[in-house]
Amino acid sequence: MNKDIFRRTSFLFSSVALLALLSSCHQEEKKESKSAEKHNEIKTFVLSKEKMATSLKLPGELIAYQQVDLYAKVSSFVRTLKADIGSEVTQGQLLMTLEAPELTSQLAAAESRLKSQEAVYMASKANYDRLFETSKTPGTISKNDLDQAIAKRNSDLAQLNAAKAAYKEVGAIQNYLEIRAPFDGVISSRNVNLGAYVGPSGKGSESPLFTLQQQKHLRLVISIPELYTGYLKEGDDVNFTVKSLPDVMFTAKVKRLSGALDQRLRSERVEMDVPNPKKQLLPGMVSDVSIPLPANASTFIVPKSAVVDGAEGVYVIRSKAQKAEKVNVKKGRETDDKIEIFGDIKEGDILVNEANEEIHPGDLIKP
Repeated sequence: MNKDIFRRTSFLFSSVALLALLSSCHQEEKKESKSAEKHNEIKTFVLSKEKMATSLKLPGELIAYQQVDLYAKVSSFVRTLKADIGSEVTQGQLLMTLEAPELTSQLAAAESRLKSQEAVYMASKANYDRLFETSKTPGTISKNDLDQAIAKRNSDLAQLNAAKAAYKEVGAIQNYLEIRAPFDGVISSRNVNLGAYVGPSGKGSESPLFTLQQQKHLRLVISIPELYTGYLKEGDDVNFTVKSLPDVMFTAKVKRLSGALDQRLRSERVEMDVPNPKKQLLPGMVSDVSIPLPANASTFIVPKSAVVDGAEGVYVIRSKAQKAEKVNVKKGRETDDKIEIFGDIKEGDILVNEANEEIHPGDLIKP
C-alpha cells in the first residue's frame, strides 16, 4: 500500500513539473514573439517639401588687387635705391636707377650716325632741287640725270629715317635704367642691394628687383562647389573673418564670377572686392567665408539620421507596402540636424527616420 502511495505521489509531482515546463516554454515563446514584433516597429515619417535658408562655410584667400614683380630689362648694375620693403609708393615714382656705361656709348654713336645722315640727306636734297630748277629750261638737264638725283635723295631720306629709329631705340633702352612704380602700392619685397648686377638673363634675373602690391584694395577669392554655384550672383554681400581679428566681421561684395568650373576641383572661382583703407587685412591671409544660401524654392528636407552614407552610396530607406526599399539620393544644403536631398522621391513617401545599413531591401517595416 505504501508502494502505491509512493507511485501516485511520484506521478503527481512529475505531472506538475511537466505542466510547469510547458507553461514556461509557452511564456518564453510569447516573449520572443512580442520582442520580434517590437523589433520590427521602426519609426517613420511622411516626406514633404520645405524651404531651407542656410549659409555655407568655405575657406577663402585674400590677394592684392594688383601685384607685379619688377625686373631689369637690360644688363646693368644697381646705382641707387629709392624704396625698400614697406615703402608706400605712387604711380610713376622712381624706385631704382641702374647704370650701364656701354649704353651711353651706344647712344653717342647713334647720335653721330644720325647727324651724319642728316648732312648727307641735306646735300642730296639740295642737289636735286638745283637740278630740278635748271631742268625747267629745255635742253639743259637730261631726264636721266634728274631721275638719278631723285633716287639719291630718296635713298638718303630712307637712311636718315633708319638712323632716327636707331637713335630712338637706344634712347628708349636707356630709359629702362630707371625703374618706376606702375601703380600706387606697397613694396612687399626687395631682392637687390647697391652695386648688384641685374639683367634679363643670368644670375641677375633669378629674383625680381621689387614686388609691388596694391593693398588698400584687396580681392577675396573662393572656390564654390558645383552644387552651390546657383546661389551667388554679382553684387551679393558676403561676410568673412580672419584669424588675426576673429571678433571682427568683414563684408565683401561679389564682383567677378568665372562662369566655368575648374577641371580638377569641379568648382567655380568667385572674386569679391574688399576695401582695405586702414590695411587691417594683408594679402595672403586665409579667411572663413560665410555664404548665404537663401530659400529660393521648396525642396525635400529630411533629418540627417534618415540618410545613409555607406559603402553602397548615399540613400534613404522607403517603406513600400511595409517592405524596405533603398532609394539613391544626392545631398544638398545642410543644417545641424537636417539635410536637403534630391532623387527619385516624391511627396507622401514614407521614409525610415533612423536608417542604417542593417535594414535590407524587403525587410518588414512596421510603422
